[in-house]
Amino acid sequence: MNYKEWLNEWLSTCVKPMVKSRTFEKYDEIVRLKIEPSLGDCDLTELSPSMLQRFTAELTEKYASNTVSGIIAVVRSSLTRAQKTGVIEQEFSNCIQRPKSREKKVESFTAAEQKKIESYIINNRKIKLYGIVLCLYTGLRLGELLALEWADIDFLKSTITVTKNSRDAWENGEYVKIIDTPKTATSRREIPLPRQLVPYLRILKHQNRRGFVISGKDGKPVSLRSYQKALQSTLKILNIPHRGFHALRHTFATRALECGMDVKTLSEILGHKNSSITLNRYAHSFEEHKTAMMNRVGRLLK
Repeated sequence: MNYKEWLNEWLSTCVKPMVKSRTFEKYDEIVRLKIEPSLGDCDLTELSPSMLQRFTAELTEKYASNTVSGIIAVVRSSLTRAQKTGVIEQEFSNCIQRPKSREKKVESFTAAEQKKIESYIINNRKIKLYGIVLCLYTGLRLGELLALEWADIDFLKSTITVTKNSRDAWENGEYVKIIDTPKTATSRREIPLPRQLVPYLRILKHQNRRGFVISGKDGKPVSLRSYQKALQSTLKILNIPHRGFHALRHTFATRALECGMDVKTLSEILGHKNSSITLNRYAHSFEEHKTAMMNRVGRLLK
């Protein structure tokens, strides 16, 4: 059996029944575009340590280390399953030396840029863009924001309950929004709302009381792509350098640390699996915070 045949069998019998549809689509894309062109025609018994390492080296020349690690993870998983099910007697994917993964540089808006964005949206009553302000003060992911329904917001308790995620999919020649379960188990969370934010949510609800908090005309769902474009159009108008929508989440975390929020609380609000993820991702912000705190202590010196 060649590797391509096994990959297709592995995807259909071992991956698809066990994971969310989005994860399966990601695996399927990696197999079709990254693995099959180079290794697909090889017999499973031909996949030697040297061949797999050459494949890894070729990937490293083309892609970032995190991307390479993701591809190799699929290779290892597929070959490990092949050995466990008796398709092959031995596999060598554990011999692969992968490039070291590096945490992506966190991009966030400066305090001045943030105020510029907020003022533009609020002063010009860009109500459909209030979701951007909501993300700046809650750290919601884009998919979580666009899956949010009014039933998820408790105005009496001033909380948001995150129970869903959303993504775009290509169906019948057009993009559609699919509501899915949260990214991870810890992504299910309750976020306290800053009291200053609540009036803007009430304005938003007055404009649209049906279904999703962020919706288009006649209450229709908004796709992730269109809301991403809305942010980019806003940045262009304000002459602010391009940053992805996720920068809003990073901005919230950075401002929270600057305000003195503890790591455990921030980690729970962001829905991270553990506090170490928060510490590693926002180490640069901690350095700035430590400097500010030390200077505050220094004021005691007469």
